[in-house]
Amino acid sequence: MTSSPIPAARSQYLLDLLAQVPDPRKKRGRRHALSGLLAVGIAAVIAGSRSFAAIGQWAADAGPEVLAVLGAARGPAEESTFRRAFALVSADVLDRVLGAWLWTRAVQAGGRLVIAVDGKTVRGAKDKDGKAPHLVAAQAHGIGAVFGQVAVDAKSNEIPAVRDLLKAFASLAPAVVTTGAMHTQTDTERVILGRGAGYVMTVKGNMPALYRQLKKLP
Repeated sequence: MTSSPIPAARSQYLLDLLAQVPDPRKKRGRRHALSGLLAVGIAAVIAGSRSFAAIGQWAADAGPEVLAVLGAARGPAEESTFRRAFALVSADVLDRVLGAWLWTRAVQAGGRLVIAVDGKTVRGAKDKDGKAPHLVAAQAHGIGAVFGQVAVDAKSNEIPAVRDLLKAFASLAPAVVTTGAMHTQTDTERVILGRGAGYVMTVKGNMPALYRQLKKLP
């Protein structure tokens, strides 16, 4: 029998969060609770599944006890059920819910959570214009968990996207946010401080005055 990669106590908290995701499916014909479908899909991906077919197979092998812990008391769903559910739910809402859940699993260093903010182009994906999406993400040092991510507007750049990402958090206290040189910006600093966090920013030669001041330090 497949064991659940999520302990029972954490799975209940995850289910409580997933219950906040609106169910876009038609009421007629629903057999499985949306929160249970999402939880099983998440557990399957954590266990190594990389396709809806693999998620469906993991669910079929999991056994009734594991499925019950994950909120799927009515048994395993078919691959097509997982595919439809994940295609219909709001990706932004699900992303925020998973970010909140991963926050509880983050590793702290010296009593503080360290969050790296950076941008990355998504490989193997294309938008409607045939371009690879570019995202900025807030990722926990140590475990690599992504707390949140936003897409960079095609007509803009990472700088305003990072601010939008940070503003989505009600509080970042007592975390420390690390950024690359691109995001060493006064407005970004204000957003971080406004969320109760500290920061470590990279300074390079493209900011000559500040760079010279820092070079003079012991």
